[in-house]
Amino acid sequence: MTSIDVRPADLQPIRIGVSSCVIGEEVRWNGGHSRQRYLTDMLGPFVEYVPVCPEVEVGMGVPRPTVRLVRQGDDIRMIEPKNGVDWTSSMRRLSLKRSSELADEGLHGFVLKKDSPTCGVFRVRIYTDKGVERNGRGIFADALIRRMPHLPVEEEGRLNDAKIRENFVERIFGYRRLRELFRPRWTIGDVVAFHTREKLLLRAHDEKGYRELGRLVANAKAVPRAAFADDYMDRFMEIMKRPATVSKHVNVLQHMIGFLRREDDDVGRRQMHEAIADYRAGLVPLIVPMTLISHLATRHDQQILLDSSYLSPHPKELMLRNHV
Repeated sequence: MTSIDVRPADLQPIRIGVSSCVIGEEVRWNGGHSRQRYLTDMLGPFVEYVPVCPEVEVGMGVPRPTVRLVRQGDDIRMIEPKNGVDWTSSMRRLSLKRSSELADEGLHGFVLKKDSPTCGVFRVRIYTDKGVERNGRGIFADALIRRMPHLPVEEEGRLNDAKIRENFVERIFGYRRLRELFRPRWTIGDVVAFHTREKLLLRAHDEKGYRELGRLVANAKAVPRAAFADDYMDRFMEIMKRPATVSKHVNVLQHMIGFLRREDDDVGRRQMHEAIADYRAGLVPLIVPMTLISHLATRHDQQILLDSSYLSPHPKELMLRNHV
């Protein structure tokens, strides 16, 4: 399988599947590409991309006639409108095969081409006798998501939204940490330590979900290992899908200040409260109060805060929290 490694040599690999066209490969129906500059220029140095183009791999060629999803009774078919060729069965077989292969590739996420009848995830057009519906999903994308339900998946077009972009990148790095946890020799102690490091990040996404996950950890010894690992991964990734909001971040930041109350640093705490207020009002991005809390935690050796994934959920060079 072809892969493109664009990481600096000193970084550990994080493997991301990707529709080939969005990293510049000229495989679209018209022989062009749909390069997404964030993926190639910003995120690219931190990942190893595993490109896939289902339409080329199924034998449709480049260039090729366009295809669309068409509703025929209770079934959705993938058809070339120009000449009526039906690619549905071939694409379904290819999608099941490739999804199974990709499940063994150690992927931490996948970026797919929006609107594509093979790769689109959200609101793909389905043509009917009564018009066009915008509620479909590409054949390959559907097989991929069914085969790897925990895998963070996003469309390249949605990554232009700063909040969606930050959430996706947060999830792919979180998923890598999760996979590293559940290696063959993991212990309950490993899970407790992991959950402690992740708790502030989880709370920024869903307080109720975090507490429910905590109860699962507390009862871990009573659950078969495989069932516990699968349940924990499922709930963890479901929580991470839920958008972190300004109010949720404010609650987490205020909670973090509580660790500094016994320290003789009234000025630092006052500055922190001011930065949080400015963030709540939309005057500064999240990186401002986070930088202050990190500085205070370092000054006072608050290791529980410094170890938290919340302060560094992804490489700082990506500057994602400069825009949310």
